[in-house]
Amino acid sequence: MKITFYGHASLGIEVSGKNIIVDPYISANPKASHIDINTLKADFILLTHAHGDHILDVEAIAKRTNAVIVSNAEIASYYGQKGFQSHPMNHGGSWNFDFGKLKYVNAIHSSSFPDGSNGGNPGGFVIEGEHKNIYIAGDTALTMDMKLIPMRTKLDLAVLPIGDNFTMDVEDAIIASDFVECDKVLGIHYDTFGYIEINHEKAIKKFFDKGKDLMLLEIGDFIEL
Repeated sequence: MKITFYGHASLGIEVSGKNIIVDPYISANPKASHIDINTLKADFILLTHAHGDHILDVEAIAKRTNAVIVSNAEIASYYGQKGFQSHPMNHGGSWNFDFGKLKYVNAIHSSSFPDGSNGGNPGGFVIEGEHKNIYIAGDTALTMDMKLIPMRTKLDLAVLPIGDNFTMDVEDAIIASDFVECDKVLGIHYDTFGYIEINHEKAIKKFFDKGKDLMLLEIGDFIEL
């Protein structure tokens, strides 16, 4: 499994020969100006919620790639009515896709489209690949529901927001990694705006002091599991 960071909360995931884009907010992010969305491959687009900083490039990517948009029922319906392929899910449900098993799990946040349309309830995803399993928390507060995840799935990586103000901060993300029983963490949702700027060295040290590994990738860099 190869995971590429495209800035903010945007990820590219290659698994089982399939390409997944998560929460594509790239073209309007000046920090990601070197990423050309017209070159990104996508068989599936996973959306945690409907905020503009997570769905900005969905239509451009889906129109070019014919990717299937996977999200909650309201978001899937929104794009389905526009003629895009979509797969609706809801909390606690899972589905076996070509790339593996996907489960839609709870997140505590808000969710509405920039045009005011109903974005349903926010969520996160657990991906069980052929060899590795990851948790993508989406935008969320620390929640006790995270403790349910390792009861079903042993994780190899947790993708957690760490920027504070709109989501968990670093300290809460450390607790979240305890809850999901995964000490390998990829940080997202930080530095993009003034509200969520963090001190990288301090954040990494706080995780290190708890025996955990926080990865803060440069935009365009990747890790392999």
